[in-house]
Amino acid sequence: MKLTVKPLKQKDAGRGLAAIDRAAMDDLDLENGDYILISGADGRAVARVWPGYPEDEDDGVIRIDGRLRQEAGVGIDDKVDVEKADVNPAKQVTVALPQNLRIRGNIGSHIRDKLSGQAVTKGQTVPFSLGLGPLSSMSGQRIPLKIAETDPDGTVVVTDSTEVHVSEKPAEQIASGASGSTTEGTPSVTYEDIGGLDGELEQVREMVELPMRHPELFRQLGIDPPKGVLLHGPPGTGKTLMAKAVANEIDAYFTDISGPEIMSKYYGESEEQLREVFEEAEENQPAIVFIDELDSIAPKRGETSGDVERRVVAQLLSLMDGLEERGQVTVIGATNRVDALDPALRRGGRFDREIEIGVPDTDGRLEIMQVHTRGMPLTDDVDLETYAENTHGFVGADLETLTKEAAMNALRRIRPELDLEQDEIDADVLESLTVTETDFREALKGITPSALREVFVEVPDVTWDRVGGLEGTKERLRETIQWPLDYPEVFEAMDMDAAKGVLLYGPPGTGKTLLAKAVANEANSNFISIKGPELLNKFVGESEKGVRDVFEKARSNAPTVVFFDEIDSIAGQRGRNMSDSGVGERVVSQLLTELDGLEELEDVVVVAATNRPDLIDSALLRPGRLDRHVHVPVPDEEARREIFNVHTERKPLADDVDLDKLARQTEGYVGADIEAVCREAALVASREFITSMDDESRENIEGSIGNVRITMDHFEDAMDEVRASVTEETRQQYDEIEERFNSGERPKDSEQVSRTFQ
Repeated sequence: MKLTVKPLKQKDAGRGLAAIDRAAMDDLDLENGDYILISGADGRAVARVWPGYPEDEDDGVIRIDGRLRQEAGVGIDDKVDVEKADVNPAKQVTVALPQNLRIRGNIGSHIRDKLSGQAVTKGQTVPFSLGLGPLSSMSGQRIPLKIAETDPDGTVVVTDSTEVHVSEKPAEQIASGASGSTTEGTPSVTYEDIGGLDGELEQVREMVELPMRHPELFRQLGIDPPKGVLLHGPPGTGKTLMAKAVANEIDAYFTDISGPEIMSKYYGESEEQLREVFEEAEENQPAIVFIDELDSIAPKRGETSGDVERRVVAQLLSLMDGLEERGQVTVIGATNRVDALDPALRRGGRFDREIEIGVPDTDGRLEIMQVHTRGMPLTDDVDLETYAENTHGFVGADLETLTKEAAMNALRRIRPELDLEQDEIDADVLESLTVTETDFREALKGITPSALREVFVEVPDVTWDRVGGLEGTKERLRETIQWPLDYPEVFEAMDMDAAKGVLLYGPPGTGKTLLAKAVANEANSNFISIKGPELLNKFVGESEKGVRDVFEKARSNAPTVVFFDEIDSIAGQRGRNMSDSGVGERVVSQLLTELDGLEELEDVVVVAATNRPDLIDSALLRPGRLDRHVHVPVPDEEARREIFNVHTERKPLADDVDLDKLARQTEGYVGADIEAVCREAALVASREFITSMDDESRENIEGSIGNVRITMDHFEDAMDEVRASVTEETRQQYDEIEERFNSGERPKDSEQVSRTFQ
């Protein structure tokens, strides 16, 4: 039967599997676990049958990984002949390890367990996962294992009863078999090594692979094939990896230019090196020229001061679209600063297609983690889906670091058992290596998303339980921020957009910042905290640039909560203060356009806090910007009781302490005042204890400290020290503002209001 080759899913790669749909399996009389012979144009491969994916039903598709594609000499979308194979179980298999791998003891049983069920042939190279960290000689945590001898001859299957011996000769000295697969020929990066970029990979293949393998399609249409592809996106998302995979999968000549390496101090030499690369590619066409960090050799000519850069850009332009035909040479460029490129490069005929390689979503992150943990001995309690959901903003490189760090944690556990002075590692120690849930959890603590590193704030460890009272306020914040992230289906079904922003206002000390911390923690999203004045800069345009950068990072790492503390300091009423050279007005304008401009804010919520809502520009408070106005009021008696409960939860209280009575006596106290009362009471009790100690007691302080209690008298003394910070007049003023907000009217902006606040 002839079937069409497609790539295998990331999690199944490297296991010698071929996924075939049910209809084809029935026609070939195959069962799960049977073996098939795949015959391509330039080779043959044996694989174990696996049920196909639901999306391939009745499509006549066979999914195999990069190693099997290479053995069969086929590419994606090629046709292969598939027939049932009669494969004998192996009595004995001899394998050879790379020369630089030294292991003491019998590792045969470990290799047999890993290769169990795989079909192997003498001379074949099998990528194999032995362990972690320094035990892997190749990237991707895999080492090339050479099959030296098999009994019986031919293609055999490794079973639980197969004897596996390790050859004394290193793999480098074993001749390759008929399959032609050598250590050097094993593809280092295949399409199965790229996670979360299926759509982007399809676009690159369409632009690069199709013109090279089937140029007649373009001739029939009467058009020239695309000349260049520009991959752009944040660092670490997989631009270079994608170019490597395309080069490995396509039977084409591949040459790469790392931007700075062609630069020379001698006149004309940089351009000559560039010409040589393209001439070499033309001689070996079809060919791919990959230029990494393109912005370093092709910046905007009007903004660069160096003459060399201008000449290199001009040379690159003429090579890509000059008088001479380039033939089958495709240029792939990669950059994370696409706006810094010369605009002449970004037109049709040069870089025809610009493909953004963005930050992966939850499904993409899961695929990436499956790629990097493919060869890891994970314990059953490791749930990769949970980590994929909790790593917002992580790019591929960050997730690779996470898995490596988890592996290193496992290595640290067994390090005391390792004798580092010996040349060889004990095989039993290797077999005991496992990566656990604890290893991953500890690794996650030390890694921040690279795109957020400059503005990243550790999500505060504050839950709703640590916020006393304010039930109504908490409920409104949950509705505005948590619900759109937790229940997007409901919002979609109701054709409802999430709120853009929330303004928390109220007297100082009522818990506005604390609420923002709790929101960030409970919303399970990235958190960027901006203290109002830190955005202001003495240079013209820098303050607005700071606002732009914050929102750019928030967009690319969504879902994100952006918290502006003391927003009145940067978003004051325009037209009032002319002494700041207009920087305040420009910052307000920038904020307005970011919140409700042409670019949509998706999964980004702005939380702003202020105790002077009368100073904020009215345009910022309209619906579509900070459209939810949440009053954080002075706590009533019940709320004060809850706040006392939060702050005395771990304090050693005497039996006579009556928190209900304290709540009644603290009329006008806000959360910060109550925290200060509790702290002062503890200090008074500590003062009494310390001053009453004699020399003998000081020596036995650990024994007597457990008897100290905070009494009601201590709280009474503390309330004499700490007075209520909010007057009745101020409270009425905020109540009046709330009424005006609720009626859609702007708070009065008058001298009387300002005097009241002062």
